[in-house]
Amino acid sequence: MADGSAERREWRVTGMDCGSCAAKVRGAVERLPGVADIDVALMAERLRLTLDETQTPPERVEKAVRGVGFGIAPKGARPETPRGGFVLPGGAFPDAAEGSETDSAPEKNNEKAEDAPTSWITSSKGRLVIGNGALFAAAWASRLVFPAEIAHWAFVLATLVGIVPVAQRAFAMARAGMPFTIEMLMTIAAGGALVIGESEEAALVVFLFTVGELLEGVSAGKARDSIRALSKLVPKTARLEDGGKAREVSAERLQVGQVVQVRPGDRVPCDGEVMSGTSGVDESPVTGESVPSPKEPGAEVFAGSINAEALLRVRVLRSTEDNTIARIVRLVEEAESARAPTERFIDRFSRVYMPAVVGAAVLVAVVPPLAFGLAWGEWVYRALALLLIGCPCALVISVPASITSALSTGARNGLLMKGGAVIEAAARTTHVAFDKTGTLTHGRPRVTDVSVLSGSEDDLMALAAGVESGASHPLGQAICAEAERRGVGAAAATGGRALPGKGAEASIDGVTVSVGSPRLANERGALTDDLRTRVAALEADGKTVVIVLSDDVPQGLIALRDEPRADAADAVAQLRGLGISSVMLTGDNPRTAEAIAEGLGIEHRSELMPEDKVEAIRDLTTGARVMMIGDGINDAPALAAAHVGVAMGSGTDVALETADAAILRNRVTDVAGKIRLARATMSNIRQNIAIALGLKAVFLVTTVLGITGLWIAILADTGATVLVTMNALRLLFFRPTGKPEPAGNVDLAAETRPHHASATTRTESR
Repeated sequence: MADGSAERREWRVTGMDCGSCAAKVRGAVERLPGVADIDVALMAERLRLTLDETQTPPERVEKAVRGVGFGIAPKGARPETPRGGFVLPGGAFPDAAEGSETDSAPEKNNEKAEDAPTSWITSSKGRLVIGNGALFAAAWASRLVFPAEIAHWAFVLATLVGIVPVAQRAFAMARAGMPFTIEMLMTIAAGGALVIGESEEAALVVFLFTVGELLEGVSAGKARDSIRALSKLVPKTARLEDGGKAREVSAERLQVGQVVQVRPGDRVPCDGEVMSGTSGVDESPVTGESVPSPKEPGAEVFAGSINAEALLRVRVLRSTEDNTIARIVRLVEEAESARAPTERFIDRFSRVYMPAVVGAAVLVAVVPPLAFGLAWGEWVYRALALLLIGCPCALVISVPASITSALSTGARNGLLMKGGAVIEAAARTTHVAFDKTGTLTHGRPRVTDVSVLSGSEDDLMALAAGVESGASHPLGQAICAEAERRGVGAAAATGGRALPGKGAEASIDGVTVSVGSPRLANERGALTDDLRTRVAALEADGKTVVIVLSDDVPQGLIALRDEPRADAADAVAQLRGLGISSVMLTGDNPRTAEAIAEGLGIEHRSELMPEDKVEAIRDLTTGARVMMIGDGINDAPALAAAHVGVAMGSGTDVALETADAAILRNRVTDVAGKIRLARATMSNIRQNIAIALGLKAVFLVTTVLGITGLWIAILADTGATVLVTMNALRLLFFRPTGKPEPAGNVDLAAETRPHHASATTRTESR
């Protein structure tokens, strides 16, 4: 593709139920000329690749995918069922892909396809199972009424009805360079059973196989539904203000800068800023928090939250495809591309395992009759059973089924992990490194102490707020916020000016009032021994102290500190309970760092520049598996250097994109929850592998010895696949926090609000 004509293309592919289905789609297109960088996402039903249309047109890609039994259409269009009628294992499409209904608006079709509830009974697989089951039952009934010869042909008919679509796909995949598939093994086993006269077992094997494929499809649909439920939180329509009137429009068409009305009881259709109105907004569908959050002009609201009290006018801040929920869904879907090392190993193993099993089956069929004169029929029968037992479906699906369930559970609980590789790395974590500001702490200073030397606290706060009115400095803003919280109005001030590195001053009622550091008070001869003692005591607690002077006469002290989050100490304790060591990395001075760390019970390293944090992470990773938690631009290098980088949901876009995972609810305790989920997932994967290999090992031996036959063989394969899938689905009910979720809540995080926050708002506290 050196001619530069290649471009990235994307399609929606329907009918994929497991990792082997995704592998078949990949195999169908990877041999086409001009195709590169193939990415098949099972849960997102997505195929992406780089295509040189001068060598292969897009239509040929679509034909190749339909040829192996899957529906495909360009992104935004409606996938169609491939020609040829039957679309069985892994290729049974939901009704959205099967229907012949047309509509002039493709978007409307897609909406119907996604929103309409589907039942397994009405799906291709469901209809085939019912039809095949009815034929099988009729064949058994005929056995009781008609002679054995007639009953034999009834079983043959039941077998052929079930195996023909399987054989179609088997040979299609063989032509595409994939001869060793479960479809091919099933075709050989069922055909061979008919040849040696075992029509009853052949019919039963085919029926059980179709049941197993149906169960796979249902479980995959359940996992997809849990992710799709997130996007359904956003309403389909919005009330757009246009020319002084409100009209209903599609929420997808909202543009940044437009103003929408949100009535009481309505869901907010976009991420936006309140322009007018004051109301409580229920953010529980998004954040999981049960208490409505008060919103007033200037406050930010999130798509999917519910306006509880009064009309709000909201200005759109982000387009539909970039709102909080869309970002979460997109990142969860993208996570599928990052496969776990265990999954990659099993894929490589299965490529060798399948041919080996086929070779063993051939030897079992041929060697005993030729070498020892044993009966051909009996040993061919055992070889056919061996083929079915040897199918690696359960083994192949053991990892992606668990990973998919874990990703879905994580998304519902605000714990985003970008793929199986991240889950596996998180499960092995031994040390967690925290950034301080904005991660362990709120990221902004707050007034903690007000000590009055003259007058009242309200008088002192009024003076300080008057001097700091309109201040851009975080300390000044914190003083004004505290005055407002107390209901104290700022004193009228004139001639305000900053004193770089020392504070600020202004004229109030003809008196010069200064709010500054102890150094400023010392320079002006106002720092008495008593004041010095008070300042030292407060600074020993990691607080920043400012002194309010009126004509250089001390009026009082105000202490501020970037306070730890309420759950920070609990988070450190939970990690300790998991056997994980924690350390705090900060650019703050040693005194402040020590005060915060002591209160949280955590080790610390202070006065670190961004490059120093990277070096600290590298030191830790030499003998441990390190997870780094941060939120700012300056944390991005350290996040990338750790084995697992985790961004807080309130962090910058740089941190979120650099990180391997994200905590979307700004709860520090979710760090422990993320590790619990990762460990539970890896435990689930180990259980699945044990189930898959254990059952196969037992039945391989019993089959060669003649103890078990064909129908037991398919039960061993289908049963193992179903057991593995059901075991993986248990993760959908896992609670990372160990506490039940509030009823009806979809625990996402919309605390992703200040993605656009500037670095200056996240500087380390002074």
